[in-house]
Amino acid sequence: MTDTIQFNVRGSVAEITLNNPAKHNSLGKTELDALAICLKAVANDAGFRVLVIKGAGDKTFCGGASLVDLRSGAITGDDFQAVTDLISSLKIPTVAALNGSVFGGGAELALSCDFRIGCAGMILRVPPATMGLCYPISGICTFVRKLGPTLSKRLLLAAEKLEDGELLSLGFLDHLVLPAEFELTVDRYADQLAANAPLSVQGMKQIVDQIMNGELDHKWAQAIADQCWNSADLQEGLAAQKDKRTPVFNGA
Repeated sequence: MTDTIQFNVRGSVAEITLNNPAKHNSLGKTELDALAICLKAVANDAGFRVLVIKGAGDKTFCGGASLVDLRSGAITGDDFQAVTDLISSLKIPTVAALNGSVFGGGAELALSCDFRIGCAGMILRVPPATMGLCYPISGICTFVRKLGPTLSKRLLLAAEKLEDGELLSLGFLDHLVLPAEFELTVDRYADQLAANAPLSVQGMKQIVDQIMNGELDHKWAQAIADQCWNSADLQEGLAAQKDKRTPVFNGA
């Protein structure tokens, strides 16, 4: 592990912090390798119900891939894609806590998460076209799938700089929060997700993702629904409603 990537556990919430604010939390080989280790650990631990990815400092969430490591050949676009693929393949819900501005591949990192909470004052810009680069193909697919072709062209072709309010209205952000309320809002949102029934949350996430990718297996999706219907968690949820108390779900 490295100091520039920190891993923390808060109950059933896993937290990964990009901790290199002096370099805008950019991701080189060291950071990408450490991220892969953390993400695989999260995937293999059934005790986690939510993952939060955040940036250190108050200026930048992530500056994307390290240009130094890209120039030297230490990393390629494929290395970055491998990490974003790990994020998007997680069964548990993921939250990108955008503590500051987002640049380049940092946008794709955020889009790989299920939810994005932004801090007021942030901006977003994806500059490869200004440098003569073509953004990695699978990354372009992520932009188009999550944002649609028009907004993707604004970001990738025109390299537009978008500000916080526009990011919210265009759907890049799910929530926009004042700096003083940011950390508490992120924690509460993660806790809200973690408190819901894991079978329901994870099952519906996978169904939504399949629909979005145009590959829904109806038989498989029905099996997910049946599993929830026959679960002990459903009985707990119904009993909690009747008793007017908070349910305690065990994921079974």
